[in-house]
Formats: sequence, structure tokens, C-alpha cells
Amino acid sequence: MPYKIQKSEEEWKAELGLEKYKILRQKGTEFPHTGAYNLHFENGNYCCAGCGEVLFESTSKFNAHCGWPSFDKSIPGKVEYSKDSSHGMIRTEILCATCGSHLGHVFDDGPTETGIRYCVNSLSIDFKK
Repeated sequence: MPYKIQKSEEEWKAELGLEKYKILRQKGTEFPHTGAYNLHFENGNYCCAGCGEVLFESTSKFNAHCGWPSFDKSIPGKVEYSKDSSHGMIRTEILCATCGSHLGHVFDDGPTETGIRYCVNSLSIDFKK
């Protein structure tokens, strides 16, 4: 799929470092309860760690007690969805719509009025006040 930001895998690896590269470009998952943004609740925006695009506002963040940063909505048009049938289950993967980086997954078990829980790797995002 053509994205606005295109880089070679070598460029991504050099820019992101191995840990972020594994998550963002190879669809990895960080261990639960280890990410910097899991229990982070400052006012601001959460941006793609790959390209800097704003994806989530802090007003949509909540503590889902799942071990990863959780949001009940994304900024319209900033996140793409893809069927993920890895690991013997069917889930919906979320990707940055600007660069195609893997963010995590979205589930329909959210406790807020949207009923949605975007479950995001901390390494997939950066925070801007």
C-alpha cells in the first residue's frame, strides 16, 4: 500500500533503532506493563513514533488495566485497520495511515461510550504536550 511517507527497511531500521523497528515495522508487541505511556495521563497528543503524525488526543486515553496504552477513539483519518489472523486468532490491527507503521490492535470491549479500545504499544507512539 502506498503511504505518504516511504522509506526502505534499512532507513527505517537506522532511524528507529532495533527495538522500535521490531514493533513499528515488524508488527511486534512490547511486554505488558512495561511501556512508558501505559499509565501516562498528561494533556497533549500521542503521535506516531515512525513519522510524527498525531494519532490520538489525551482526552481519549483511559486506563484499561490491560498493560498497554488504551484510547477510545483515534483522530479521524489518521489510523488504518487491517485484518490480523496471526497467533491463531482474528484481530484488527491498527496502523499509522501516513507511514504504515504498526501501532497495535483495536477491540470492541472498551468501557467508555464508544465501546472501543485501541490497544497501542508505547514504543509505537511519542507524546507531545
